[in-house]
Amino acid sequence: MKKTAIQVMIITLISKFFGFARDIALSYFYGASNISDAYLISLTIPDVISSFIITGIATAFIPQYNRIRAADGEERVTEFTNNLVNTLTAAAIILYVVSVFFTPQIVRLFASGFDGATVDIAIQLTRVSVISIFFTGLIALSTSYLQIKDNFVIPALIGFPLNLIIIFSIYLSTETSFIVLAIGFVIATASQLVIMLPSIFKSGFVYRLTIDLNDSDLRRMIKISIPVIIGSSINQINVLINRTVASNVTVGGISALNYAYMITFFIHGLFVVSIISIVYPSLSRLATEGNFNGLKRETANVIKALSLIIIPATFGAIIFSKEIVGLLYGRGNFEADAINMTSSALTFFAVGMLFVAIREILSRAFYAMQDTKTPMINATIGVIVNIILTPIFSRFFGIGGLALATSVSAMVTVVLLGINLRKKIGPFGILSIVKIFFKVTLASVIMGGSAYFSYLILVRQVNDIVALFVAIFIGALTYVLAVLTMKIEVIDDMVAIIKKYLNAMRN
Repeated sequence: MKKTAIQVMIITLISKFFGFARDIALSYFYGASNISDAYLISLTIPDVISSFIITGIATAFIPQYNRIRAADGEERVTEFTNNLVNTLTAAAIILYVVSVFFTPQIVRLFASGFDGATVDIAIQLTRVSVISIFFTGLIALSTSYLQIKDNFVIPALIGFPLNLIIIFSIYLSTETSFIVLAIGFVIATASQLVIMLPSIFKSGFVYRLTIDLNDSDLRRMIKISIPVIIGSSINQINVLINRTVASNVTVGGISALNYAYMITFFIHGLFVVSIISIVYPSLSRLATEGNFNGLKRETANVIKALSLIIIPATFGAIIFSKEIVGLLYGRGNFEADAINMTSSALTFFAVGMLFVAIREILSRAFYAMQDTKTPMINATIGVIVNIILTPIFSRFFGIGGLALATSVSAMVTVVLLGINLRKKIGPFGILSIVKIFFKVTLASVIMGGSAYFSYLILVRQVNDIVALFVAIFIGALTYVLAVLTMKIEVIDDMVAIIKKYLNAMRN
């Protein structure tokens, strides 16, 4: 209970730091170069391809599992899970064959701005990295299965082998060949599944080799999944558009965009993903029970609680973007131009952090009600906005403009999702959420001002890094005092969420 909750929080925190270490290792050995660009494209391609099927099905699995178990019992839900596992594996085989056969064409689609040498490197890396498609679907499905069984510790652990193996492969590639980068990625991906399998079988799951495409529950799930698949694919198209344009802006543009994104993703992964992974099964149960008041209350409370963390983090990332990038990546082959490009992208990615978090929460509320069509439509509109804004913003802000287009796209999607959710289940406290946002923003402004001016004073007296950490500490202390002074009631909501959900986790 409490012990397990603390374990998950510590594991998640350490895992995210290892994720940072992975990107720092890449920036140290390869900087923002043609090889790092090619490598990142080779990782993007299997991710985008697998999302066309795997992500959507895995997302729809939890509510479908709960429905079948409630209606037909454990034996039937085990039979359904086996059918889904084998169907996903068959789909992965088909996707792999297609990917290998059309690798040159796919690479040129994803990175039209690459020169001939970089394209050749990307093709070689991608032919290896697409092997990961075999594991991606099973990893997503296994994670959802363990979460249903209230096992949150093991899914939290899988980031460790992933990051450690990738870090080692980055170093080893500098001593051998760049192809080791892709080999390491595939091995790292497979290791995540290996870690989860013992817990899955221990939970009582019995594997059977069976495929029944006429299974009514499978067909129902596929039907539900189609909008999620499209929506997930559309979100990947956002990534594709950004990286394609970045490949045309400058050499190293893809890498700079990725390094900046990973900083915001650290915050997103540590808080948003962790909370959502715990909340989503509960939202699904509330929807299955028809408890829409509970669904609305929980959705609003999670948004409020996350704002207490995400909004000040946004101000911090914007104010100290260059210092943060320099601290994390500014060594080895990561030179001044790369720092400037990455800090620009970080500033504009930070603008959209809160909206990305809210988008994920609102989407899960729809998925819990087995409404996958609405998020798909809104995601499509968001991508259209991104497509329109990317060339415009990149002209004025360079690589940073790509990040800004992504942030604006997230804002538009959140507004649409909020309107649609209100129409579907009624008011869910938007006014109270906005009031909390205003108070937290005011506290964050006070925090930002104290941190910034403290840094300007300290940097003249001590080392840059020391000045940054002390300024951040002063800012955090100021923020806490401001929040307490304003008596922001969201603190009670956050404490309630932590107690209810984290204490509910079991091995």
